[in-house]
Amino acid sequence: MKNLVVSRLWAQSAGFRVRYFGAIAALGAATGLAFVVPLVIRSAVDRTLAGEAPASRLVLDAGLIVGLTGLAGVFTYLRGRWSAWASEGIVRGLRERIFGHLQQLPAAYFDGQETGDLIQRCSSDVDTMRRFLAVQVVEIGRTVIIVLIALPIMLSLHRGLAAVSVMLIPPILVFAIWFFHRIRTSFRSADEAEGAMTAALQENLSGVRVVWAFGRSDLERRRFGTRAANFRDRSIEVTSLMARYWASSDFVCLLQLGVTLFVGGGWTASGQLSPGTFVAFLTYVNLMIWPIRHLGRVLTDLGKASVAMERIWEVLDQPTEIGGRSWVPPVTGGLSIDFDRVRFAYGAGTPVLDNLSFHVDAGETVAIVGAPGAGKSTLVRLLLGLYRADSGEIRLGSMPIDRLDRRDLRRCVRCVLQDGFLYSRTVGENIAMARERAEAAEIYAAAKEACVHENIVSFRDGYATSVGERGVTLSGGQRQRICLSRAFLSESPVLILDDALSAVDNQTEERIRVALEKRRGRQTTLIVAHRFSTVALADRVIVVGGGRVLETGSHDMLLARNGPYAELWRREYDSRLVAAG
Repeated sequence: MKNLVVSRLWAQSAGFRVRYFGAIAALGAATGLAFVVPLVIRSAVDRTLAGEAPASRLVLDAGLIVGLTGLAGVFTYLRGRWSAWASEGIVRGLRERIFGHLQQLPAAYFDGQETGDLIQRCSSDVDTMRRFLAVQVVEIGRTVIIVLIALPIMLSLHRGLAAVSVMLIPPILVFAIWFFHRIRTSFRSADEAEGAMTAALQENLSGVRVVWAFGRSDLERRRFGTRAANFRDRSIEVTSLMARYWASSDFVCLLQLGVTLFVGGGWTASGQLSPGTFVAFLTYVNLMIWPIRHLGRVLTDLGKASVAMERIWEVLDQPTEIGGRSWVPPVTGGLSIDFDRVRFAYGAGTPVLDNLSFHVDAGETVAIVGAPGAGKSTLVRLLLGLYRADSGEIRLGSMPIDRLDRRDLRRCVRCVLQDGFLYSRTVGENIAMARERAEAAEIYAAAKEACVHENIVSFRDGYATSVGERGVTLSGGQRQRICLSRAFLSESPVLILDDALSAVDNQTEERIRVALEKRRGRQTTLIVAHRFSTVALADRVIVVGGGRVLETGSHDMLLARNGPYAELWRREYDSRLVAAG
């Protein structure tokens, strides 16, 4: 898995590697200049103690140190700028790739996922990658460069003290690697706990009115508190492990400095080492030991990044919806629809549709009715390509939908749901989503057909009115009619109304029925309805039950037959009498 993460990260960085290598080169130059400074100090100290350093030479040495430090600062700036360009570019591409991939996943994938956890993967996990790429990738290069520069210089100054000065570095490296393996599991637990907490927060905010309506605020607060406490505990576990590492590594690093100071001081006192060389050694050890100690931070962030990358690729590895051939349907006249012995079950459950077959002519308006759980909404989902039938075939025109590109299929079939979704944008923008570059006059015409134009112009900002998240500022009937406007604007060959007029009053429903009547023949219309007043729009009624077609015919014909349809009609009629008192 680790090799797979590294290879994917390498592939994701294509196009930004030059900037990364430039950042590492700039860091190398800055580090090299920083390592020249101790040599200047060594020379100045030894000459001063030997009485061979005039004041002018000391001023020159001081100026040289300032110049080298300033030049190193320029290269450090370039390192930060180039690494930021590279890391932000990679992360932007990764965000766009994840979002684009989510748009192509089948509906069945989202059925088993928590929205909050997916948000966590697309935001927090990606941000973890950003921090690692921006800082620690270059820091790895810095550590390697420091070791490659420091060791040869130290060996050239004094082999014995060089050996003493690096004797504890191997244990630090071994401890850092052990720490990396130990903490990865803790990071994954903390990340998953944060995802669960985010999911609880997102779900509660989306359904906050339901929470208020049923007085569940205290219960939801306790539920969120449980997940927050779990995240706290996992985070404390991670922090505790890091505290142990920092305490242990600080002790070893200070011990290394102490050993170098003790041995080097003794050799300097005995004349085996010049004072300037001793000062330079202490500087080099300090320059080298702390970046190596910082390797623990690098490995810590690498552990986080590897966990984040694994979680990200768990999404990216999900197979997208099966592609198919491109198809341009007829512009007008609608498309015929055929369900041919279709069988479908959600997972391993009981089949919702079982050997379902029916035919709808192009341009025909057909109502689908049945008792709750009869499979009406399921057949709509199959027609939209959200799920694949377990067996049988569904055709638009003469084309099996399983062979079609899903984007083309959904451009052919527009569906208005009972609980239509509106984005937190303006009314006009929500309607215009149905067609690119829609003109204002076309938007107004669609709204008038859906009998919502008068409501919209009465708003304070008209079509520029923001509807709030999920259209919360609108009534249920207004939301449904705005969604209907969106469908009318698209002018698709097939229109599905899935109980899409349930929240409108009888007078408005009658006006919409007139508008739909005018569209008759321009597109094929399926009306999934529970209100029999809506069924009157249809040329024909199909009654489903137990996953099969029970009967089909006109409203009057089915009433006269006194079968399942007549029973459903009587139930609604009786319920209306009860409601009327």
